[in-house]
Amino acid sequence: MQFETIPHPAPMPDAAREAAIADPGFGKVFTDHIVTIDYDEDKGGWHSARIGPREPIALDPAASVLHYAQEIFEGMKAFPHADGGFAMFRPEENAKRFNASARRMAMPEISEELFLEAVRLAVKTDAKWMPPVDGGSLYIRPFMFASEAFLGVRPAKQYKFVVILVSTSNYFKGGVNPVKIWVSQDYVRAAPGGTGAAKTGGNYAASLVPQAEAIAKGCDQVVFLDAAEHKWVEELGGMNLFFIRRDGSVITPPLTGTILPGITRDSLIAMLREEGLEVREEPYSIDQWRAEAESGELLETLACGTAAVVTPVGTVTSPQGEFTIGTGGIGQMANKMRERLIGLQNGRVADQHGWVMRV
Repeated sequence: MQFETIPHPAPMPDAAREAAIADPGFGKVFTDHIVTIDYDEDKGGWHSARIGPREPIALDPAASVLHYAQEIFEGMKAFPHADGGFAMFRPEENAKRFNASARRMAMPEISEELFLEAVRLAVKTDAKWMPPVDGGSLYIRPFMFASEAFLGVRPAKQYKFVVILVSTSNYFKGGVNPVKIWVSQDYVRAAPGGTGAAKTGGNYAASLVPQAEAIAKGCDQVVFLDAAEHKWVEELGGMNLFFIRRDGSVITPPLTGTILPGITRDSLIAMLREEGLEVREEPYSIDQWRAEAESGELLETLACGTAAVVTPVGTVTSPQGEFTIGTGGIGQMANKMRERLIGLQNGRVADQHGWVMRV
């Protein structure tokens, strides 16, 4: 599929762009361009691929996404390399997960080749928006939504696939520091048979009230327990968890359909095993978390995701009390895994897995 290029009539001036990316934070500084591809079942599928100026998207008030929430997205990054080029980390896995989300939400799949071409084109076009700061990257947000105007409850027949970019620095404002976690008491993120394994906006909307509750309790993030027994640790609002134990074993909650299959999670499983640790995907209860932290059996808890990379969990709190993991600081394995992962992404560490794709 050929992409039509629509010239930008007024890209941001160089001086204004340089000022914006000098300290971009996370999620606020958008680049000049947008990639769009349309889907129409009656026209044979995907068509009208284009890249042009970033601008508002016109929607009919009856567009299906506004009423029945057929919407999915991905989160990925482009990283600067020392030679002046850029690279993405395991983007083919994002393409696969995007299609898995599409299947669960009764949406059309997009070929992995077209997905990757769209994100590559977006990065190449707006490469000058890469922030010149430590930890800087271009955060890539591909998403798709149902655009057909109708009010019947059925899968839509028209969709729009979009790629936007954000200049970004570190996810957490304070840099790499241990986070404090609130254990959600009254809310769950997902239930068996639901959409927990899909990267769809509704899952994140459901996490906003408990996340606000966590912040009100003086915490950085919320951790969700399972819906059935309310005892098994699942994930944070947007990150997977690993439990590093004194006996050389590592536990991470299993992918049973209620947890998002994180690409950083999958990478860490491989990397931790290369460190000689025994990584097991098995249930881990909140009671076990507390008991092992208090006994010293648990050395570290790692939270991981595309945006936050690897972040140590220092303290866990709930109405039943508070407990600290290790010394409450940045543990040896958290630091090692974070530096190794960032090194791979930035080209400073040899890529033995073939995970890095040059743009």
